Order: sequence, then C-alpha cells, then structure tokens
Amino acid sequence: MNENGRFTATHNREGRRPVSLAVRFWGVRGSIACPSPTHVRYGGNTSCLEVTAGEHTIILDAGTGIRSLGHSILDRGLTSAHLLLTHSHWDHINGFPFFGPGFKKGYEFKVMAGHLHHDSIHEVLAGQMMTPTFPVPLEAMQASLTFEDFKAGESFKIGPDVTIVTAPLNHPNGATGYRVEFGGKSLCYVTDTEHVPGRPDQNVLGLIEGADLVIYDSTYTEDEFPAKVGWGHSTWQEAVALCTAAKVKQLSIFITIPSTTMRSWIRLPRRRGSNGAARLWRARARSSSYE
Repeated sequence: MNENGRFTATHNREGRRPVSLAVRFWGVRGSIACPSPTHVRYGGNTSCLEVTAGEHTIILDAGTGIRSLGHSILDRGLTSAHLLLTHSHWDHINGFPFFGPGFKKGYEFKVMAGHLHHDSIHEVLAGQMMTPTFPVPLEAMQASLTFEDFKAGESFKIGPDVTIVTAPLNHPNGATGYRVEFGGKSLCYVTDTEHVPGRPDQNVLGLIEGADLVIYDSTYTEDEFPAKVGWGHSTWQEAVALCTAAKVKQLSIFITIPSTTMRSWIRLPRRRGSNGAARLWRARARSSSYE
C-alpha cells in the first residue's frame, strides 16, 4: 500500500499476465455529504466504491461519490459495470441521478440489490427521481439499464471468474454485505450494520472469513455507540474484533459520520495485532484506492 492508500492484490498463473483485485474509494461518509476544509483528507462524499476485478468493474453503492466516479468512467472509456447496492437509504443512492454515464447511449449498467422484500430496486431508484422531489425522471437515462433483485445470503457470478457472496446485515429496513472473490483474492464490504455487544455477528464472520481486505462500518466509537443503539451502525473496535476472529489480513474503517473531522480520525490507532489480527487502515476518498 502506498501513501495514498493504494493497494494491489496481484498474482501470475501459469505464465499469464498479472491480474488484480482493486478497490478505489469515491465516498466514505454516512448520513449526508459534508464538503468542508476539515474533511479534505478523508473526503466528504457519501458511500461509493469502485472495485476492479480483472476486466470487470463493480460499483458498490451510489452515494454522492458516484458523481465523480462517473466522470472518471467517461474519461477512461469504460462502457459497462455492475452496481451493487447495500441498501436504499438516501446516503447510499442519492448520487445515482447524477451518474453521468447513465445518461449516455452506448453504456450498459446492471443494478442489483438484495435487501428489499416488497418494492423492487427499480421502483426505489425511479421513485427518488419523480416529481415533486426531482425534475428528471429515470426514463431520461439513455444508457442500457437493467435491474435485478436477489435475496441477501445468495451468491452469484459476474462473468466466469468473479464470485459475489452476500449476507444479510443488521440495519433498519435491511442491508446486504458483499464479498468479491477474484483470482484467489477477496475483499468484503460490510456496511451499514449494527453489532450486539458481546455477540459477534455470525453472518458477518462467515462472510469475511480469511478475506484479504474488509471494509467495515465504523460510524461510532465504543463511547458513542450506546446512545445510538437501533440506528444500525457499528464501531471500529467491533471491526477489529471481528476481523481478528476471522483472520482477516487488512481492515479498512469506513462510513464516518459528518462530525468526524480529519483531526479526530487521525487520532485513531494504526495497529497490527498478534494472532492474526488485521492491520487497521482508514478509508480515504480522495480518489484513493486499495489494490
């Protein structure tokens, strides 16, 4: 990993050119976007990650960070991607109407979600783009868009060589955790979720077991958490405990609230524990990436 938070998991197989599993953070905040001089280092956009698995592009969540990602996709000439949503609270979908490639013909995106029981993800995204709350309807998006709902806990493939494993998370209205496996490497995206103190979440442990990187909901500290029980979020301390138990190689603390400033975040420790404990790393959204 370099000083900008860039990490690459690559390997060669039978003389083939290297392949990689990489993630770039375009938004790491929760609740609401918070552009401010005090948030420059770790970013003020809400949740959006770009995962590259060989030739496949996977977008995780569509918070306000997806707007900048869209510009990058246009600049790089990418024409297709899968968009996997953890859930449909505003901070995870309100960048979707500003996703530039979605408005251009010749682009293709598959949007998937696993948390809905009654509505469909198509209905939810169309609903946020309806009057009187938004002037441009979903139908104005000229890209080829397909929408698919699944049940959290299911697994599926993207192409022949990318496996997506999912798990239900403990969050109001439901949420889905994701594990992306490619080329013998794996990364997990576990947000938004609330833990029960003293009772490790077995869904999460099963999802993250032995992963190379886990990106985990670290909204609160242990001191802040008791006043927020029921709000659907966790702590960086619980992230360390879970990743240690699951023998995760590296942990990225993620989904920080607007009040978390650059100065307070820097004070969190970087640690490499014993007995397989994960190395702690703070997600930065200045187009930083972990490969």
